[in-house]
Amino acid sequence: MTDDELLARRFEADRGHLRAVAYRMLGSLGDAEDAVQEAWLRLQRSNVGGVDNLTGWLTTVVGRVCLDMLRTRRTRREELWDVRLPDPAINWVDEVDPAHEAVLADSVGLALLVVLETLKPAERVAFVLHDLFGVPFDELAPVVGRSPDATKMLASRARRRVRGAVTDPEADPSRRREVVQAFLKASREGDFDALVGLLDPDVLLRADWGAGALAGEAALVRGGAVVARQAMRFAKLIQSTRLVLVNGDLGVLSIRNGRPAAVLSFTIITDVIVAIDVLADPERLVRLG
Repeated sequence: MTDDELLARRFEADRGHLRAVAYRMLGSLGDAEDAVQEAWLRLQRSNVGGVDNLTGWLTTVVGRVCLDMLRTRRTRREELWDVRLPDPAINWVDEVDPAHEAVLADSVGLALLVVLETLKPAERVAFVLHDLFGVPFDELAPVVGRSPDATKMLASRARRRVRGAVTDPEADPSRRREVVQAFLKASREGDFDALVGLLDPDVLLRADWGAGALAGEAALVRGGAVVARQAMRFAKLIQSTRLVLVNGDLGVLSIRNGRPAAVLSFTIITDVIVAIDVLADPERLVRLG
């Protein structure tokens, strides 16, 4: 086996890990694949004979690539809609796509990815690499072009922003399923009082409608009563639903006319829904398969 073949085999062993790193930094499965491919090209151009920890080296390379992509994305300001949700990793409840296994390992919920989208590029990279993947600050500092102390501050600022975006880790999965199913039932039956009882008074609904038929709906809605009314309106358009895993958390796939109409992700804390994220952009749903 040649040196190039050995290097390629070694890279393939890390591909899943690198895809997971890039996905958390970019919030896009397609962009994550592009970042991993760029890391492979840089590896081919580099002399890594003296690198003891190739996985760590590749992780920081992916970090640099993602930082450049985030800065370019921020500069271009190409987003057309009021809210653009990150790409969710969707699987059936009883089976996981092998391509998503690394993305789902130590999974972060869609709500956390939404908050990460609001961070500055360097803050996001610092938080993801340090807090989610354990990269030491002295190795992370060159990636973001700051001193180790300044890099710690970046991660600390990001950490404060993401508090409250994580589903209760102690929640009983069966109880979470009951809450989601009760939400679906109340929505279908138009039971306003039951819906309000399942929602936090300050619940936030974030919806990415894209250019679909529902694009005229509000993208950001806050408050139990307002969200309950919108849920009932939306339920009238849906013919069937199926429970799915959305970034490892229980979610819902809504179907209309035999096609996916929306993917819903729920942030549930102490048996109450505090946030709902809805991806209903037809074009993105098709791309997600």
